[in-house]
Amino acid sequence: MTSGAGGGADGAAPGADGRADDAGAGGLSARDTAVLAVERRSWPSAGPKERYIRERLGLSPTRYYQLLNALLDDVRALEHDPVTVNRLRRVRAARRTRR
Repeated sequence: MTSGAGGGADGAAPGADGRADDAGAGGLSARDTAVLAVERRSWPSAGPKERYIRERLGLSPTRYYQLLNALLDDVRALEHDPVTVNRLRRVRAARRTRR
């Protein structure tokens, strides 16, 4: 699946709960929607994706994947981008099954 992720870093400072303070589409922060946009894109390998995460989102890859994992359990993320969230939920479930 390819889709332009658009924009760059959201520039929002995280709140006390670690989420960006400004709520956007469907109650998701700009950072949350940016994370989902990264996952919508097709990446040739992990290197360019990790570089994008560091440079554009200002996150370490570890923190990015922590946020992504939490987003997969957030109903607002499912409402915002059901195709991406459901695909990632299936991938996560398959990985858990293999363990």
